[in-house]
Amino acid sequence: MKNKKNKDKVLISPGHRACAGCGQMISAKAATEGMGNNVIVANATGCLEVTTTPYPQSAWKMPWIHSLFENASAIASGIKAALNYKGKHGEGRAKNIKVIAQGGDGGTFDIGFGLISGMWERGEDILYICYDTEAYSNTGVQASGATPWAASTTTTPAGTGKNIDAIGSHQNKKDMISIALAHGLPYVAQSTAGYPMDITAKVKKALEIKGPAYIQIMTPCIPGWKVKPSDAMKLGKLGVETGLYPLLEYIDGKLVNSSKIDKKVKVEEYLKLQGRFKHLFKTARGKKQIEYIQKLADENIKKYELKK
Repeated sequence: MKNKKNKDKVLISPGHRACAGCGQMISAKAATEGMGNNVIVANATGCLEVTTTPYPQSAWKMPWIHSLFENASAIASGIKAALNYKGKHGEGRAKNIKVIAQGGDGGTFDIGFGLISGMWERGEDILYICYDTEAYSNTGVQASGATPWAASTTTTPAGTGKNIDAIGSHQNKKDMISIALAHGLPYVAQSTAGYPMDITAKVKKALEIKGPAYIQIMTPCIPGWKVKPSDAMKLGKLGVETGLYPLLEYIDGKLVNSSKIDKKVKVEEYLKLQGRFKHLFKTARGKKQIEYIQKLADENIKKYELKK
């Protein structure tokens, strides 16, 4: 009986089609543990949708709706409006149902950006979760607004040979955390696949706070980052320990929690495990990019007061 009871608590089933060691699935499972049973989820097109809901199957043990790439937030807004209407007309249970929108970085940073902004401007009581793989992982690992500096993708490929100038991506990652804060959200947080318990706790807290909330989770992509299946959680932890992707939590615009660093880890330790950055270790110009990435990490440590 005990095993059956524990099994019933799992809101996303095994047997899905994600890659072995997928950072996104680690994070999604942790997120569902913070959601509870009384939720409705609108999920954008992307890896999380494709791997968990091949028609006519679904790994989700909750009401779950697949939207287009760009409009998970609009679908969530419609669901919330319907629940509000039902709640006002005598269906008390509708008032307590939580609404969550989910998407990858492509659907969040780029394609769905405008609709997400609108949802936030309206102040709707909806949690948006971004599973950030730092590229369009499902469609061929093209660069997105979340792709970091010097990462090699299929649309920002690193060059080869002495006369090739390409270093990978020439753009810095879009700061969606600051954009969410600029919308006046009462709850904004960041986590990584290296800290599942942190993800669960932040989802729980986001759903307890009334109003729009945003949680961004770094989720290493095994084929997209060209990493070992066993390294997703390790990379999630290294992202935090280097300062490149710290754990953050804002309530009413104030930074209330951040991941403090005892002993700073150099960004090389994070970069060298990933095939998308291997070109940086081959040339003098590549080493200059590593220095620049280290500078970005150092700026984060200062900005978010990560030193103990």
